[in-house]
Amino acid sequence: MPAALHEVFTEIDAVEPDTDMVAQADAALRPLLPEGLRLHHQQAEDFTPPYPGWRADLVTICRAFHWMDQPALLNKLDTCVASTGVVAVMSDGSLWTARSAWTDALRRLIQRFLGEQRRAGGQTYAHHDRPYAEVLAESAFSHVAEHRIALKRAWTPEQVIGYLYSTSFAARSLFGEAIEEFEDEAITLLQQFAADGPLLEDVEFQVLLARRPGASPGQS
Repeated sequence: MPAALHEVFTEIDAVEPDTDMVAQADAALRPLLPEGLRLHHQQAEDFTPPYPGWRADLVTICRAFHWMDQPALLNKLDTCVASTGVVAVMSDGSLWTARSAWTDALRRLIQRFLGEQRRAGGQTYAHHDRPYAEVLAESAFSHVAEHRIALKRAWTPEQVIGYLYSTSFAARSLFGEAIEEFEDEAITLLQQFAADGPLLEDVEFQVLLARRPGASPGQS
C-alpha cells in the first residue's frame, strides 16, 4: 500500500511487528520515499505518533485487521487521525479461500503437510464473527462506506511460493524439516497449471472507508 501512495503523500508511517517484514519494507520503500518514510517496528495498537501534533490524513489496514485488537486500535486512531481523516480497511480473501482448479490443488497440498484445518501460526484459524463495517460503526469513525472491486490477479509459481511464506497458514516455519519437500512439490504442481499461461485468480477487494460523522469525503 505505501508503494501505491508514495506519490500522493509527503510523509508515510508504516507499522509492522515482524522484523523481517520491516527490513523488506525498508528495502522496497526507501528508494521511493527516501526522506518522508518512517518505519515503526511495533504492534499497531502500540503506535506512538512521531512528533507532537502529528495527525494522519489516511490510515490503511489490510488483512492484518483480523489479528488486531480492533476496538483498542480504533480508540488509538481517534487520538491521532485528523478531524477529516479516513480509516480504510481492505480485504480480498487469500489463496486459501480462492476457488479454482490450481488454488484447490494447492490447498490440498498444504493440507497434506499441515492438516485439514487452516493454520494461523501455531493455532487453528478462527474467522472473525462480526463484519468489519459493524466494528467500525461502533468506533469514532462511524460513517462507513463500502466499495467492492472485482479483478483478476496473475501469479507466477515463484510469486505464489513467496506469498505463501508470508501468510500465517503456510509460513515456512510451519513445515519444519519438510519445507524443501513441500516447496519442490508445490513448484512442480504450480508449473503444471502454469504451462499454458499465468496462474489466474478471481479477486474481489472490499474497501471500507470510515470517517467521523460530519466529515465530508471532499475534505479528506
